[in-house]
Amino acid sequence: MWQRCPARRRVYGGVVVDRVRISPLTLLIVMIGGAAGVAARALLTVPFTGWSHPLVVPAITLGCNLVGSFLLGVVVGRWGDTRPRWRAFIGTGVLGGFTTYSAFAVQSIQVATNAPVVGLALVILSLVGGLIAAALGLSAGARRGNPS
Repeated sequence: MWQRCPARRRVYGGVVVDRVRISPLTLLIVMIGGAAGVAARALLTVPFTGWSHPLVVPAITLGCNLVGSFLLGVVVGRWGDTRPRWRAFIGTGVLGGFTTYSAFAVQSIQVATNAPVVGLALVILSLVGGLIAAALGLSAGARRGNPS
């Protein structure tokens, strides 16, 4: 999956770091997974855009981000450094497309503009909830053990 590029070594803080290139196949896998993740999030949010209560779409985005954080924790906890293409497809692709920082940021500002306390609660719940969900996912994934 990753190809070492010895000619492209860099030194950061006294540590030699080999730069890596992503293979074209891995890039394609990530792109396909990302499209699937974005489509799944769109299926959940688009039907409610424009005609529902103004907190529905931010709540759905929050749910996507919390579920995605948990599932990414499971993927990383279970597979670690094994199965790099599956991690690229599911972790970087599907879950990267399913979760969204940019929508969270814009929606948080929009909510906070109209209801500052609710906006602040959304931000805190998103950040703290995401960290807790990721930690629980890592723990759950690690309990399942690394497959051979």
